[in-house]
Amino acid sequence: MISKFATVYAGHIDFPDHGQNATPANERRFTNDELAGVYDKLEAIANTMDRLGFDTLWLAEHHFQHEGYEALPNILMCAVHLAHVTKQLKIGCGFNIAPMWHPLRLAEDFATADILTKGRTVFGVGRGYHTREVETFGSPLLDQNANRELFEEQVEILFKAFNSENFSHRGKYYTLPPEVPYRGYQLKELTLVPRPVNQPVECWQPIVSASPRALDFMVKHNIKGAIGGGAATMQAGPIQGYKDAAARAGRELKLGQNLMLGVHGLIAKTREEAVRRLTPLYEEHVKMFAPLGFVPGLTPDQVAAVAKRGGWDAAGVPKVEHFIGLGSWFAGTPDDLVAFLKGIEEKYPGMEHINFSSPLTTPKNLMVEQFQIIGEQVMPHFRGGSQVHAAAAK
Repeated sequence: MISKFATVYAGHIDFPDHGQNATPANERRFTNDELAGVYDKLEAIANTMDRLGFDTLWLAEHHFQHEGYEALPNILMCAVHLAHVTKQLKIGCGFNIAPMWHPLRLAEDFATADILTKGRTVFGVGRGYHTREVETFGSPLLDQNANRELFEEQVEILFKAFNSENFSHRGKYYTLPPEVPYRGYQLKELTLVPRPVNQPVECWQPIVSASPRALDFMVKHNIKGAIGGGAATMQAGPIQGYKDAAARAGRELKLGQNLMLGVHGLIAKTREEAVRRLTPLYEEHVKMFAPLGFVPGLTPDQVAAVAKRGGWDAAGVPKVEHFIGLGSWFAGTPDDLVAFLKGIEEKYPGMEHINFSSPLTTPKNLMVEQFQIIGEQVMPHFRGGSQVHAAAAK
């Protein structure tokens, strides 16, 4: 049953214009002061969510984005800061991109954050999807097989380091430790210093392809999955697939258990108002993500069209209503959202976590408004919601 509400904030700044007739994505460039202003926005969002009793604020690691869409390069540092200006909100790493890290540096940094935030940092890993980021840091992304191979070995190392007092590793990409002399003896094992104090480490990963290999790997390491609403509501592939992977490993899970469902959307007094306000934000999302392959169903001509100003109707680019119909986007009243989520509860009885996120480029004031509505008018309808909200309001 749904009891935990979260959001993802990837670190977008407040944009001066939005939508298909605004500045094309590849032409956006902001000053350093404008990009650095994302941290004030981040703190305002965290304080609002903390006050309203949200469970987790998920942050996303991204680099080099002068376009202003995703401007948080070090989410573990953000987690440490936010935990000291909030009271109970957890900060999720959604996600640290493992191929851009040495796995032991990532393990050390998370363990430090785990200690300094007293367990309020939630670990998460991903493989990455921006060539500008992953390839710049010297790891493969264009070669997807190599990317997956590297990622899986890194995760093996991460959990060895988290869970073992002493460990070693011999693989294709890493030999840890190197067999070198050290202070009079031959080095054979390492100890992560510090190790996380909260064991076992709760870990999350995005589910994109939902391939049996990926899901089996997640279940093997007890990694929980974050999924987008479209895939879940169209065919339930990732949700059923995760349950099937658990069964192959001898574990029985309820449908939706250990998963978080993500939905982009906007709440207003009427559905019509919500669609009107959501449309330019949706169009900005498409401008950013269509060239990366994350807007399903677009043709090459439509992808080319969204890189320019206007002309989307002529190219047949789907409107936001199309994706609302598929369930991956939402527009409506608070009561509409309650009904939508009650439907999710009925279909997926193991689902506890809902990630309702404002689309990329949503202004700070509108995001704060949305969280206020969810905290006051939506969360109390779900198990634990009334108690959580009452406690947060004290």
